[in-house]
Amino acid sequence: MHQLSRQIRFAINPSAKPSEMGANSYCAKPTATGLAFYFALWVELKSSANPDTGFVINVSDIDKIVRDKAIGLFSDFVKKRSNNGFEAIGKLLGEVWRKTETDFSHAKINSLTVELAPARKITIKERNSKMLYFSEKFEFSASHTLWNKKFSEKENFKIFGKCANKCGHGHNYIVEVTIKKNQQSRDRKGAVRAGDFERIVDKHFIRLVDHKNLNADVKHFKKANPTVENIAEFAFKSLRNKFKPLKLDCVTVWENDRTFCSYKAD
Repeated sequence: MHQLSRQIRFAINPSAKPSEMGANSYCAKPTATGLAFYFALWVELKSSANPDTGFVINVSDIDKIVRDKAIGLFSDFVKKRSNNGFEAIGKLLGEVWRKTETDFSHAKINSLTVELAPARKITIKERNSKMLYFSEKFEFSASHTLWNKKFSEKENFKIFGKCANKCGHGHNYIVEVTIKKNQQSRDRKGAVRAGDFERIVDKHFIRLVDHKNLNADVKHFKKANPTVENIAEFAFKSLRNKFKPLKLDCVTVWENDRTFCSYKAD
């Protein structure tokens, strides 16, 4: 089974009628003059590929379906609704799912994600949007050395290469933290609030690792090798019970733009 993802970029000026369709989908189509709301909507479809074309579905068809049926829902949301919290955006994605789900030929929608900022996104993974996933990226800088005292010096350099340099080396890490909430919950304390979320991640993880020598300054890594895998696990366990009544879903850590690892509860 294949999973195909396509991003559709568009802009909405709530005071302009009609929208400017423009001609640059790499930027935003429809486009807008002046200040506007910019959106990037990810549509993930699952299906086997067509043996004749090799496509799950032609991506130009995805673009057309979303622009014909989904952008109007976003436009109405921006122009008419006063409740634009993250939960309301999740319900909007549910509307998009239900309005477009029969239009992708044999392919089924697997998830819908809207990027609200370069480092923030909302995702749903079912048509009735029972569960809402909120993700935000953070950055931190740290140095580490990969070394295991059980191994000889020769073995350490053989396994860890340049990363075994005893003087250490640094990375500019990116960490994405994803929490989830049940959309049907009536617990008023369960609303996703960006400021509270950011303060929790900053207090319970970022401050522990930012501008630190992970091996020397972070107690956990005096015993565990600070690989990207172990950093992701450490981040998850540091944050696991901090968002109550919301739940932590997943933590992803990028060591660089070619290497990342995700950790989530079994």
